[in-house]
Amino acid sequence: MPTRPIVVIEDEDAIRRGVVDTLKFAGYDPVEAADGESGLNAARQADVHLVLLDLQLPKMDGMDVLIHLRRSHPTLPVIILTARGSEEDRVRGLKLGADDYVVKPFSAKELLARVEAVLRRSPDRPHPVQTIASNGRTIDLERGEVRSADGEVAALSEMETQILRYLATNPGRTVTREELLARVWGINDRSLETRAVDMHITRLRNKLAGGDAPGDVEWIATVRGRGYKLGSDLTVNRRAEPREDDT
Repeated sequence: MPTRPIVVIEDEDAIRRGVVDTLKFAGYDPVEAADGESGLNAARQADVHLVLLDLQLPKMDGMDVLIHLRRSHPTLPVIILTARGSEEDRVRGLKLGADDYVVKPFSAKELLARVEAVLRRSPDRPHPVQTIASNGRTIDLERGEVRSADGEVAALSEMETQILRYLATNPGRTVTREELLARVWGINDRSLETRAVDMHITRLRNKLAGGDAPGDVEWIATVRGRGYKLGSDLTVNRRAEPREDDT
């Protein structure tokens, strides 16, 4: 069975290790973070299925982490784990978009039951994108290269590959420059200049066009005043989910 990554954002070492061990024993793939900033970055990575979020965190409060997550990942499941048991805190967390709320101390059995319940009612995560193709040219995101119909190969940089992977994971949706900065560059400061994103997109477009006449294939579309999205006429192929009898 494929692993399901779960980010555990908890600053108390003993509690974090206990949660991580519980998740590993149940077959999940936990990713640890001991503060709000690193936790937010970890939660924004591709293929994360769920976030377990403490509220009292160093560097960034848990409520702020939740606010930022809901802006960039509105459907990512989040369960709050906290010693704050007041009705006011619970209501605020749920209004900000948390899917569930578990008050410390909690048992491993209760935690797993809530994780399974939230995952069951959450939308299925798309399988990782493997290739993007159009007009005889194929982008292989696993190899980080572009192949033409006549066999020519052009290498993509790691940053270029990550940009394409993120756009392909969000088909049909406009991705803002700020979101690309956060998800690909790991920069969360909205006041920073976003020209770096535009420069990378321009270089990437030139590399993808190859010998094609300008406008033959729109690999990355610009949405004026908002950001970018993957072209509408591309073929996106996702990696098949392995069957249980293949593992």
